[in-house]
Amino acid sequence: MMQPKDVDMEIDLLSDEHVLPVDRETTATGLQVTGEIPKFLNGRYVRTGPNPLPGQYNPNNYSVFGATGDGMVHGVRLRDGRAEWYRSRWVRTPKVSRLLGEKPKPANYRAGVTTVSPQTNVFGFAGKTIVSAEGGLAPYELNDELETVGTCDFGRTLEGGYTGHPKLDPVTGELHAVTYQLVGPAVARYVVIGPDGTVRKSVPLDVPGRPLLHDIALSQNYVMIFDCPLVIDLNLLTRKVAPASAPSFITRMAAGLLGRFEPPALLGPLVARVPLPKTAEFPLRWKASHPSRIGVIPRQGPATVRWFEIEPCYVFHTLNAHEEDGTIVIDACRITGPEDDSEYNIADVLGTGRPRLHRWEVDLETGVVKESWTDERLQEFPMVDPRRVSLPHRYGFTTSVGDTDIDTLQSLDDARASLIRYDLTGGGTTEHKLEAGHIPGEFSPVPRSADAEEGDGVLIGYEYDRSTQLSNMLIVDAQSMENIATVHLPARIPFQFHGNWIPA
Repeated sequence: MMQPKDVDMEIDLLSDEHVLPVDRETTATGLQVTGEIPKFLNGRYVRTGPNPLPGQYNPNNYSVFGATGDGMVHGVRLRDGRAEWYRSRWVRTPKVSRLLGEKPKPANYRAGVTTVSPQTNVFGFAGKTIVSAEGGLAPYELNDELETVGTCDFGRTLEGGYTGHPKLDPVTGELHAVTYQLVGPAVARYVVIGPDGTVRKSVPLDVPGRPLLHDIALSQNYVMIFDCPLVIDLNLLTRKVAPASAPSFITRMAAGLLGRFEPPALLGPLVARVPLPKTAEFPLRWKASHPSRIGVIPRQGPATVRWFEIEPCYVFHTLNAHEEDGTIVIDACRITGPEDDSEYNIADVLGTGRPRLHRWEVDLETGVVKESWTDERLQEFPMVDPRRVSLPHRYGFTTSVGDTDIDTLQSLDDARASLIRYDLTGGGTTEHKLEAGHIPGEFSPVPRSADAEEGDGVLIGYEYDRSTQLSNMLIVDAQSMENIATVHLPARIPFQFHGNWIPA
């Protein structure tokens, strides 16, 4: 197959240079643009992911899915058809501030753990820019220029951390989430934050076995969780953070203690100084005996979970959910797992996990769940028009690498990364193929206006160009799926997780 000149196409998408941390923060103004930025775009596109400070990671054994990477946020400000600035900033946890020689930012340790900075998602809500993660980590608030304000405790109403995947109900203005803590009693919580930015509901959920509750689905009357065989293993956690010379009985004892006791908030300043290994994978195990099921939780009334068995799988990211005549319809990217118990590396998701868009139809009367594939192409980062969250939707968007296992790719051109628009009502797909050697991340749908038809707007996200070793921000028409503008950035944005468009 012909390949572009001057581009080394031999690539492993999860160990290539594009995943390595950058060693500095960047501020640039008056960005170069190819094409024309739509005038209706007035705001910021922001995205976050792990980016350990220099000296805080092992370059010979670095994983973008490490549990200890310091979070960095990258953002571009658009206004009047111009790209005014690009900024990248580390989230100033106490550790990051200390390493940078700065005065620590205000921290409410009741809001969650601050040992590691949040690195999963960044979004706007109740007039704030919030960066967050799961596992009991405290969310942080940023200002409009991405500088850290301090921990975000939602008016001192949030305790015990948050999630990287809240869902905003466009009808009520409420922010819905299911949270859990990495250590302490295995208790998940259903948390609802009102439009005023304060927690109005926080109730425990009975979800035994420490499953990784990464994302949820939201409909107008229910919240759905996926309880699947990917579980948190505290024995793995203690082995990963303990010195290599530590006896196994010590690490097992420590795991038992971590499972029973949650460090009190008053110890927060001490916990924030606990040294962590430079490279530590998230402590996950695929436990084949653990059931795969969907939990349905009423948004109103007692937080009782009704369970529906499904085929063995795991779901990292949902696209949307809605209700149809007593049936809950859920669209999400489904991955497969090993047949036996084993330690799980999240990097396997893009290889043996073979993520594909999938649909579950949960009949609340009969208890029967109907499952169907939407597409055979490998894909992740499913997104929907934010105005359709919890409501019937016609269009869904994903990032795809084609129908070939990542692990077997000889070149990026073999699978040509693309953005896909699904017409889930009329059928069919429309695809925007990226240039060879360009590696995309998640793209966010942005409607043209508050009352525009669904699908009338753009997709915004970052790509990495291996030929220039720099990143771009792409603006793609959400109907034609054609690129209408490219903002050329003066820096490389490492592979990251999630972001959002935050209107001014």
